[in-house]
Parts: sequence; C-alpha cells; structure tokens
Amino acid sequence: MDFGLTQEQQMIVETTRSFVENELYPHEAEVERSGHLDMDLVREIQQKAIAAGLYAANIPEEFGGAGLDTPTWLLYEKELGRANYALHWTCVARPSNILCAGTEHQRANYLEPCVAGEKWDCLAMTEPGAGSDLRGMKATAKQDGSDWVLNGTKHFISHADIADFAICFMATGEEDTPRGPKKLITAFFVDKGTPGYQVRDGYRNVSHRGYTNAVLEFDNCRIPAENVLGEIHKGFDVANTWLGATRLQVGATCLGRAERAFAHSVEWAATREQFGQPIGKFQGVSFKLADMAMEMKAAELMILEAGWKYEQGEASDADMAMAKLKATEMLAMVADEAIQVHGGMGLMDELPLERIWRDARIERIWEGTSEIQRHIISRALLRPFGA
Repeated sequence: MDFGLTQEQQMIVETTRSFVENELYPHEAEVERSGHLDMDLVREIQQKAIAAGLYAANIPEEFGGAGLDTPTWLLYEKELGRANYALHWTCVARPSNILCAGTEHQRANYLEPCVAGEKWDCLAMTEPGAGSDLRGMKATAKQDGSDWVLNGTKHFISHADIADFAICFMATGEEDTPRGPKKLITAFFVDKGTPGYQVRDGYRNVSHRGYTNAVLEFDNCRIPAENVLGEIHKGFDVANTWLGATRLQVGATCLGRAERAFAHSVEWAATREQFGQPIGKFQGVSFKLADMAMEMKAAELMILEAGWKYEQGEASDADMAMAKLKATEMLAMVADEAIQVHGGMGLMDELPLERIWRDARIERIWEGTSEIQRHIISRALLRPFGA
C-alpha cells in the first residue's frame, strides 16, 4: 500500500494551505468577534478561490467542477478545515453533490450557477421532531394536479439565509413494512421567494461563529412537478447515492483543525519555560503531545482508507461511521489537550485554540451523532449472526 502523495495531490495540498493561510486566516478574528460574515468579503474571496481553481472542487469535471477523486478531495477538505468554518465553507463553496442527480434542466438552473459562484444551495432534512430519525419527519408534500403543495417546518438548516434555493426532503406517502408503517420521502427544489416559503433566523450556536442556521417554514407552498429531484418517493435513494461521503468530509475538516491546534501545542511546549526548562521536558506535557500525535495519525489513516474504499465503490456504512466517529472524537481530545498544554493562555482569543475547542463540539452531533455512528458499526458487526 502506497501512503505517499502523488505530485498532483501534493500541489493541491500546498495550494489550498497557502490560500487558507493568506486569504482566510487574516479575517478569522473579525468573524469570531462579530459572528458575522460580510458578503462583500465573501464575494472578494470567492473570486480568488475561483481563480485559484479551488471553488466547487468536489463537483465532477463533467459538471464544471474540479473533479477531485475522493482521497484527494479529503486532503483538500483537511486543509480548508484549518480555518474558521464560515469563511472556508461560504467563500470556497462546495455545492452539494446531490445537485448532480438533477435533470439537464435542473442542472442548468441549480448546479451550474452554484459551480460558477452565482448561487448558493442548502439542504433541508432536519426538523424539530426529526433529527437522527429522519423517517419521523412531519413536513409533507402532497400532489395537487401537476403541482406539489408543501407544508411543515425544517430547522438547523445551514446557511439557508444566503441560499438561493433549498433542496427539501418531504414526506410524500407511507408504506407498510415488517416493522410498521414507514414514511416515503421525496426531494424537491424550492426557490427563495416562492410564495408560502419563509426563511427565519435560526439559533445562536456556540460552534462555528459566522456560519448560520435557519428555520424554514412551508405554508401551502406550491411548486411545479419539474422541481422534484430524482424519483417520487425515492428521496433517500438519491441522498444515499450522492451524499455518502459527507461524513468523511466532516472527519477531514476535523483533521485540519486538529493539526493546527497540535502545531501550536508543540511550539508552545518547546518554547514555554517553567522551573528553568521548556515545559515539553515534563512528562505531564510530553506524554500529552505523544497521545495527540497518535490519535491524529489513527484518525487520518481511517479517513483516507475510507475515502480510498469509497472511490473504489467498496466503502460500507460502517467504514464511513468509524472514520467519522474517530475523527470527531479525536478532535475533541486534541482541542482539549491543546488548551491544557497552554494553560490559561489557551482560553484567550489571541490564539485559535478556544475557537477550535468550541467548534469541535458540533462535529459529534451533525451528520449523525456519535451514538448513531456506534449504532451503525455495532449493527454491521451483529448482522451476520441475525442479531
């Protein structure tokens, strides 16, 4: 097995890291202080990202993106993950891959403008009463002639305030299964400004300042049949086909933040002196660094292995769950230990450590909680025995 990077991969890593350090880092303090991302700044950095070939790098070449293979895309995500989340996600946008599942007309209306930096998308699944249990969603879409009428509420919808349209998953029917009735789900494009569709401010979040969430409300919102994404009642099929690697994306960005926190910790341990010697000479500190390095290496190998298997079409749900679980819990440990190594200085906003520590908390919740990941893993282990 070759663990080295290709020349192309090394170039992408170096280009992305340079962009993050030169174009994103300088704006972190202001975004963290204000909790706001100025759209003029977004447009400025966005154009630089497009010129650098870093924009929409996750989208296949045939649809206008950079077409990175999965392991290379994860290396790219890792570098972006070093920066404030709002800055890298909004200014160096990666449109949802599910847009590739649209018809030619839908790709022209939704995917192509997102790849060109002219529009933003958002994905709406979660509801106040349906988080991990998406089959429990109550928002509905009912057919009325050639139209669909949408009713219900979605919440925790990332950056919906700037999105030009939402990809909404709604219950469109029910089927009987051995475990009882199960919701049938369909995906729809809903444009901002459609009558009956309202985007309201969401919740204040301790993690990822400047990266907003919103509440979406549908009140007899009527949309044409041409706005159905994929097949009717097959919303989860299209999601599973095109959104499978998002858990690896979360894990990859965690790796980038962990590396940044770790680099600060090593430098601090080597230069900060107490009792006449660098604190890194004390086992209480040096062993922390060793444990941090080991956990980071393990998480990176799991993410890249799962990415490689995903590219080959061989990744299982358990592979993805293990990688996401390990990377997110590793970041929590590294962020906490980085602050401990720095002492009181670690909690001051002169360093990015307190931000990384705060931001780490959400990673064990979104894209499937740690408990859901463990459920997926244990279910895969027990299934061969019929348990």
